[in-house]
Amino acid sequence: MNAKVGLTSGDEAEDFFVQTLEQAIDAVVIIDDQNRVVFFNTAAERFWGCPRLEVLGSNVSTLVPYPLRTHHDDYVRANRETGINKIVGVSRDIQIVRKDGEERWGTMSISKIALGERILYAAFLKDVTQLRLKDIEHRLLSMSVNVTSSATCIVDAHARLIYVNDGLIRLLGYSREDVIGQSPLTFFVSDIHAQAPAEPRLEKILCGQPHEDSALISKRNGQRLWVHVSSTPVFDAQGQIDNIVIVLTDITQSKLHEVLQEKVISALLKEESLESVLTLMCQEIERIAPEVIVSILGVDMEGVLHPLASPGLPSHYSRAIEGLSIGPVAGSCGTAAYRGEPVLVTDINNDPLWADYKALAKESGLRACWSIPVRNGSGRIVATFALYFRECRGPDPLHTHLVAAGTHLCMLALEREEARQSIRRMAFYDALTGLPNRNFLMSQAQRCILEMARENAELAVLFVDLDRFKQVNDALGHASGDELLRVMAQRLRSVLRESDFVGRLSGDEFVLVLPRMNATHVTVFLERLRSILSSPTTIAGTSVVVSASIGISLFPGDGQDMESLLHRADIAMYQAKRTERGSFSFFLEEMNRIAQGRLMLETALREALTGNDLKLHYQPQIHLASGRLVGVEALARWSHATLGTISPLQFIPLAEECGLINDLSQWVLREACEQLAEWRRQGLRVPSMSINLSPINFHNLNQAGLIDQQLQRCALQPADLCVEVTEGVLLSNSLATEKTIRDLHVLGVRLAIDDFGTGYSSLGYLRRLPISELKLDKSFVDDLKHDNSCRALSESVIGIGKGLSLQVVAEGIESAHQRDILKAQGYEIGQGNFFSAPLPGEALAQWIKLAPFKNLQVE
Repeated sequence: MNAKVGLTSGDEAEDFFVQTLEQAIDAVVIIDDQNRVVFFNTAAERFWGCPRLEVLGSNVSTLVPYPLRTHHDDYVRANRETGINKIVGVSRDIQIVRKDGEERWGTMSISKIALGERILYAAFLKDVTQLRLKDIEHRLLSMSVNVTSSATCIVDAHARLIYVNDGLIRLLGYSREDVIGQSPLTFFVSDIHAQAPAEPRLEKILCGQPHEDSALISKRNGQRLWVHVSSTPVFDAQGQIDNIVIVLTDITQSKLHEVLQEKVISALLKEESLESVLTLMCQEIERIAPEVIVSILGVDMEGVLHPLASPGLPSHYSRAIEGLSIGPVAGSCGTAAYRGEPVLVTDINNDPLWADYKALAKESGLRACWSIPVRNGSGRIVATFALYFRECRGPDPLHTHLVAAGTHLCMLALEREEARQSIRRMAFYDALTGLPNRNFLMSQAQRCILEMARENAELAVLFVDLDRFKQVNDALGHASGDELLRVMAQRLRSVLRESDFVGRLSGDEFVLVLPRMNATHVTVFLERLRSILSSPTTIAGTSVVVSASIGISLFPGDGQDMESLLHRADIAMYQAKRTERGSFSFFLEEMNRIAQGRLMLETALREALTGNDLKLHYQPQIHLASGRLVGVEALARWSHATLGTISPLQFIPLAEECGLINDLSQWVLREACEQLAEWRRQGLRVPSMSINLSPINFHNLNQAGLIDQQLQRCALQPADLCVEVTEGVLLSNSLATEKTIRDLHVLGVRLAIDDFGTGYSSLGYLRRLPISELKLDKSFVDDLKHDNSCRALSESVIGIGKGLSLQVVAEGIESAHQRDILKAQGYEIGQGNFFSAPLPGEALAQWIKLAPFKNLQVE
């Protein structure tokens, strides 16, 4: 439709006017004197979103906002009739709703057109919808930035602040007037000096690239805060920096823990001393909060204070605190440790807790103190962590964060130190007695020997071994044995001079090192030492008297180093023990010769166990009435190429002492079982095999398993084997021994008591433990012919055996007379050279084949 519809004039001027309005970029709407729309240009079509055909001729109220429609005509009529112009020449923003429902904003101005007697109005509307939305967006953004908790600021191209929000004002404590025009780097600090320039890395905030970092800032009141810094540049159309938006977020609480932990834990990992670690922590906290002075005091088991770190306090102040006791009125720290809770004193000069110490605090410029007790993992208060202030005040939130981080790290450092001390005790001290262990003793002694060498002085080394300690330990139990060792350790400590020291080697062996002592001095010293050690002591309700055998070596005569002196004192101790228990002996060269021989024998025994020097001989056990073979006993024999024949009475105790007994016993078990299996493959009837085990073997909880494996390997039955032990094994009251005995019984292996009758304790074990056989000791058999008491004892043993339904074997029978007496007393089985000496396996096989068993009853 032509834009001129409704106009009455058709001259060229009017046409020019219409065409001009049609091409205008703003919406133009003209209404006639009836408020009908008579002109509606293309821009108006776009603005309202409807074609002009739907609008022309309609009342203009359809175009105005809905709330105004009912009053619009009256408003325009009033303007026409009164002539009072309230709308013409006035610009205002209006909101319209398009046909499609979209809301738009326009800035409207109205012109009045007089055509003769008619008055028309032309409305010009500029579409400001996008500007309006941006304005709303900017206003909302400005409001949100201003009320956010994050501190936000904007700098210009010259890195000067042009905008700060309320969050920044709250964070820093400055007014807007104070900060506008300043560089934001002014507020950052990098060391203890508040006016120090920011670190170079912080300048990256203003470098024109997006950047994030964490840094320390200073508030107006001097308080330090950790903030996360995020900067974002804004560029103009030419790509030049126009502004930089900087956002600061308070991360003090988390960052304090992070920074302090990083530095303190790094120092801990570097194994720095406790003092260095705690001093570093104090300095870091004082760097973050220059208004405080940090002090860390240790609290010992007696409740006494000891300064650990306080670099910011005067040295005389720390010296004055050393040794003070905690209590109900003991300043902030002493009271906090006593109460077990934080103590805050905001005015030291007038607080009764500081009555005795306020002069000291005043002299040092201290006006307030907040102290917090530090507990270890077990809950004991081991330290106090305190902040001192130079003015009367209390802590602020930053101080609270610092204390939370500081006390935690202080606890870690103290626990690390406690662990180090514990490790040192474990590494250098005996856990049971608290005495230096072998390693520490040797190093201490060697230093002392060097000192004696410089002084040209003598030194004595005493090797102390408690007599019969094992018997006490077995009879009263290990706990009582441990208590006895602690008592003896304390007694040894009690006789020492300040320059002397004592250590525990192992078991019941102790070593004393006595500088500046010669033989005469030692002899006098020994009188007192032996008297103290042999004094009765009550252990587990029993009075116990323990003597000690003591060996002495002297520097420089007996050796130039501690290893030599200890070795020779050990030799002397064994000499004393062999001479008389409870005695002492100085080292002599003869003793060294004996010790060297023993060492050579030990080496030879080790070689024999891997070679062919060791052999088993077998001695038959005979039924006295029928003369038949009932079993054999395996006996170890050793013949050395250069040392000759070595008695079992010599090499078996040696094997027990040097730790070879388990290897020796396993060799005996293996050889004996293989020999029995071989005899049976040859068709020889050997009913059973007896072997001897050491008491030490019974401490092995897997002993029964080892025996079972060997029996299976040789296709033997458990009943084919009898294990012989001495009474001492059964009298030990060891749970491990009892378990091994019962495991053997369950397996089906018989258990025999060798050398029965020589024990010194109760026979109750015969009723309690699964014993199958008793072997009458050879010492009772030797004098049966001439000693009535021997016959009486042998009768007692056979009576015990029969009464308990045990088989009894008499060993050591050397004559027919002994055999006859034993047979008459009721003994059924005998063993000894009368029947046969112990023979090698092949020789015994021949003996079995040729022996006239039926004639064995005749001499």
